[in-house]
Amino acid sequence: MERTYTIPLRDVKNVQRTIRAAKAIRVVQEFLKKHMKADEVKIDSSVNEKIWERGIQKIPSKIKVKAVKDDDGVVEATLAE
Repeated sequence: MERTYTIPLRDVKNVQRTIRAAKAIRVVQEFLKKHMKADEVKIDSSVNEKIWERGIQKIPSKIKVKAVKDDDGVVEATLAE
């Protein structure tokens, strides 16, 4: 199964500024676990680099991700074009 999601990260901007990027990564994982009904989520380095692009404090307000679910129930997330 393959889907494209736009994940909102604006709620992450309300957390402490020194942990924003790390929190955003966890939010992406939780979002994909919930919406794809998966046990495990693997995030590609391109998604990680996009979130960390402007540093730990200035994360993007949303991110577009392409998620692919295997037969094993593992979801792999990459940056959508």
